[in-house]
Amino acid sequence: QSDDSDKSSKESDSETEVEQVSGYHKLLATLKTSPESESEEEEDESESEEAEESEAEMDSEGSQETGEAEEGKEETNDVPEEEEGTTDTAEQMLSQEQADGTDASCDPRHGVIEEFTDVKHESEFSLETNFMEEESGDCNADKRDSNPFKQHMDKELEEKEIEKMSTLPKTSSQSQWPRLGQVVFSSTLEKQKTFKADKEVDVKQLHLHKPLESTWPKVNKQFLSAADKPTDCSFTPLQRELFCIMNSYRDLFYPERNALTNGEEIRHAYCLHALNHVLKANAQVLSNNARRRDRKPGTDTDDHRDQGLTRPKVLMIVPFRECALRIVHIFISLLEVNDKKKIDVSNKKRFKGEYGSDPEEKPPNLKRPEDYEAIFAGNIDDHFRIGVAILQKSMRLYAPFYSSDIIIASPLGIRTVIGAEGEKKRDFDFLSSIEILIIDQADIYLMQNWEHVLHLMKHINLLPLDSHGVDFSRVRMLNLNNWSKYYRQTLLFSALQDPQINSVFNKHCFNYVGQVAIRNVPLTGSISHVVVQLPHVFRRLEADSVTSVIDGRFQFFIDKVLPEYRDAIMSHTLIYVPSYFDYVRLRNYFKKEDLNFTHICEYTKKAAVCRARRFFLKGEKQFLLFTERFHFYKRYTIKGIRNLIFYELPTYSHFYSEICNMLKATDSGVDATWTCTVLYSKYDAQKLAAVVGIDRTAQMLQSKKNVHLFVTGEN
Repeated sequence: QSDDSDKSSKESDSETEVEQVSGYHKLLATLKTSPESESEEEEDESESEEAEESEAEMDSEGSQETGEAEEGKEETNDVPEEEEGTTDTAEQMLSQEQADGTDASCDPRHGVIEEFTDVKHESEFSLETNFMEEESGDCNADKRDSNPFKQHMDKELEEKEIEKMSTLPKTSSQSQWPRLGQVVFSSTLEKQKTFKADKEVDVKQLHLHKPLESTWPKVNKQFLSAADKPTDCSFTPLQRELFCIMNSYRDLFYPERNALTNGEEIRHAYCLHALNHVLKANAQVLSNNARRRDRKPGTDTDDHRDQGLTRPKVLMIVPFRECALRIVHIFISLLEVNDKKKIDVSNKKRFKGEYGSDPEEKPPNLKRPEDYEAIFAGNIDDHFRIGVAILQKSMRLYAPFYSSDIIIASPLGIRTVIGAEGEKKRDFDFLSSIEILIIDQADIYLMQNWEHVLHLMKHINLLPLDSHGVDFSRVRMLNLNNWSKYYRQTLLFSALQDPQINSVFNKHCFNYVGQVAIRNVPLTGSISHVVVQLPHVFRRLEADSVTSVIDGRFQFFIDKVLPEYRDAIMSHTLIYVPSYFDYVRLRNYFKKEDLNFTHICEYTKKAAVCRARRFFLKGEKQFLLFTERFHFYKRYTIKGIRNLIFYELPTYSHFYSEICNMLKATDSGVDATWTCTVLYSKYDAQKLAAVVGIDRTAQMLQSKKNVHLFVTGEN
C-alpha cells in the first residue's frame, strides 16, 4: 500500500501527468506516503529550510519548519503532522479503565501487519443465544405505542407507497426554529404536518432505553450553562432541537457544524440516538428469544420478526481515528450507570493503542488557526474501521462486522472493504440492513476523497449475496422486500453547504418519514473578516451548464484574466485553485507556455514547498499555483503576495479572508498596488453568498458586469 501511495505522489507532480486522473489515482490520493520515501529527502529538506530561515524576509515560522524537517516526521499525502488536541478526555478516560486481555497493541503508526477482529467473545455477544435480563432494561419498553423506535420500524409500507416514493417529487414546507433557524421539511408520502421543536424536554418522555435516562444528564453536563432552564437540564438548546428531529426518525442535514464551538455537543447528541436505537433493537430480540424459548409447540412465531438480514444497524462515518476514540468513550460513559457499575469492554487496551495518540509524537510549536487545531487533534489517521457489539452490560470492540451492532469507519476504511467491481476480495453485505447512517464532518471528505462517500452510498441497503446464517423467520418483511433504504435514517453533519453534499442528501436518502434540512443564508460573508485594504474584483463567467463551467472557467482565465498578469510588473501573483484537476490543467498550460511560475499542491514534498515559497517571496517566480487541499492540511502563511487570483471561490468561506490576510505578512510593496480577482459563475451561488453575503450575491447574480468591492478592514 505505501509503495503505491509513494508512486502516486510522485506521478501526481510529474512533468508528463495527464489532465484526466483515473479513479484509481483518486483512491490512492488518500493513502499515506511511506516514511522511507520521506527520509531520502530529509537532508535536502533541512538544507532548503535552513536557507529559507536565513532569508531576512522570513519570520520565526521558517525556523519552526526547519525544526519540523529535522525531526524527520512521517509525512502523509493529505494528512498533516499530528497536532496535540486541546481535549484528551477520551484517551484519558480509556487509560483509567482496567485493561482486559494481554493483547499487545498493534499501533498503526508503526505499521499494522494484519487487521484484528475479536473472535474470542463471539458467543457472549451473540443475539441468537442470549436472553433479556430483567434488571438490565425495560422489557416492556418496546410495547409502548408512543415509542418512536417501534413506530418507525413497525410501520408496514404498501407497494403503492413505495412506487410513490420512487416516482413522485417531494413536497416541502418551511419553518423557523428558535436555535436551528430556517428548517425545511420535505416528504413524498404526505404533506408535512406542522412539526415544531419542543420548548422543554423531559428525559423520561423521550422513551430512552435504560440506563440512558439516568446517564445522559451526567454525561452531557459539560455542555450545559447556567442560562439553560432548570426544567431542561439535560440538553443544550441546539441538542434539544436536533434530538427532536433525530428521535422522529427523519433524515437530517445540519450544515453548521463547527469543530470549535458545537462539534462535541452534536457528537454527544447523535451518539445518544444511535445507542438508544441499538439498545432498543437488541432488547426486542432478546425478549423475543425468551418468548420463543417458552412458547408452546406449534405456536405461530411470525410476530417475532425483529431483525434485519445482517446484524449491523448503525454505520458511523467519521474522518479520523480520534473521532472514533471519542465516540467509543461517549458510548462507555452512557452505559455506565455509576462508578461502581463499570461495564465490561473487550479489547480496550488494543483500542487505546491503535486509536489514541502519543503526546511525544507532536511536532514542534507550529502556529496554526484554532479551527485547524480542533479538527486535527489527536490521532488523525484516516484509514480505519472497527465493529462494536453491545449486549446489555457489555461492549465488544473489534467485533467482526457480521457480529457488530455499530460500525465506525472512515470513508477510506469502508471503501477498501467494499472494493470495486471485478475484485475477488470485496464485501458489502454487512451494509444491507443499516437502519441509521451517520456521516459526520462531511466537508472534510471533500478534502479527502468524495468518491469514497459516493461509493458507500451506492452499496448501502442492497440485498446481501449470502445468507450469513440468518434465521429468515426472524427477519422483518421490510428487509425481505428489499425496502431497507426507505426505513434508513441518515444524519448528515457538515461545516458548510456544498452541492456535492446536498446531492447525497437529496438523491441517496429515501426515508419514508421525510427529510429535514437546515437552510440558513449567510448575511455578511467572510469578506468582512479581511483586515487588509484590498480592492476585490469579482469577474463573472458565463456557462450553460454545471459541466460546461469547468471548461468555460479555464478558457475565461487564459483569454481574459491571465493576459493582464503576464507583464513583469504584475509579479508575486498567487493563483488559488480549489480543484486538483484544475490545478493539473493550469500547471500543464503554464509549462507549455513557458511562464515563469512555481507550484504547490498536496503532493509536493517538503523541500519543494520550501523552495517554491522562497522563489515566490524573492520574486524569482512570477506566479505561484496553490491548491486548496494543501492549504487545508498545512495552513502555511505564504509571504510575498501582491496579486491574488481566486480561480474559483474557496470551499471553506473563511479561507477567502485567510488568503487575503496573508498580504499583511508582506513587508515590502505598497498597499495600493495589491489586487484581488475572483472568478465566479451563476452556479457558485452558495459559495458566493458565504463570501460576500446573501444581499450582494443576489445583486451580483442579476448583473452581468464585473463587481468591484473595496474592503477597508471594517466592512
